[in-house]
Amino acid sequence: MSTYAIGDLQGCFDSLQELLRRIAFDPSRDRLWLVGDLVNRGPQSLATLRWVKDQGEAVIAVLGNHDLHMLTVAEGFEPAKRGDTFQDILDAPDREELLGWLRRRPLMHVENGVALVHAGLLPQWSVARARELAAEVEQALQGDAYRDFFARMYGNHPDHWHDGLQDMDRLRAITNAMTRLRFCTPEGKMEFAHKGEVEKRPEGFLPWFEVENRASRDNLVIFGHWSALGLRLENNIAALDSGCLWGGKLSAMRLEDRKTFQVPCHPYRNPAHHE
Repeated sequence: MSTYAIGDLQGCFDSLQELLRRIAFDPSRDRLWLVGDLVNRGPQSLATLRWVKDQGEAVIAVLGNHDLHMLTVAEGFEPAKRGDTFQDILDAPDREELLGWLRRRPLMHVENGVALVHAGLLPQWSVARARELAAEVEQALQGDAYRDFFARMYGNHPDHWHDGLQDMDRLRAITNAMTRLRFCTPEGKMEFAHKGEVEKRPEGFLPWFEVENRASRDNLVIFGHWSALGLRLENNIAALDSGCLWGGKLSAMRLEDRKTFQVPCHPYRNPAHHE
């Protein structure tokens, strides 16, 4: 039995299948950890989501910002963006089953001291504390009032965490950190505008994982979300978004020995883009 963590899929189903052949994945024996962003921007969101759902307990997938965006659009609280590619899911006969399954995915997964999250963790959060906070969002997403969450999910504030945050401000801060974070200050103030290379970071901000003495430093944190970062493996982080959607590679890491596997990907140009 092996466990493989795989970077952002974003509807790149053919690349996923090629990578699974490369690692000889067997769902009766092996497990997959997916860092989120299962859907959107790539060409086969519906096939990807159906396949992941059909694997049952062989796959653990955490929620990414594109997954949450699709759910918010599906509930009618946000319009689709130019470049979105999940209309096939919204038009599918099994739409409600797929959306309900996705909404019930965890925001963060922790097992044997290893954490799986889409984007990152704020410096003041230990892995154990972050898991408790993720559970608060999961309760909102999986409860009867989940539409209230989607109605107020979007926004960049509050842009820092403190334990006194309440209600939707609290849930939005947790969600933003775990699904959108790249840069923050050593004090944990989040910055969402910059998406590029570390070298071009805004003044006063650091990649979240470079904050000295962050509370999660003693655990391995596996994440995606940051294609400009590329595949990056260090003692306590594994960044697995290597830009498959943009013609980079789809990456997997075997947890047992941290060996990596990659397949090249073809860039996808959404026909909605005319520029």
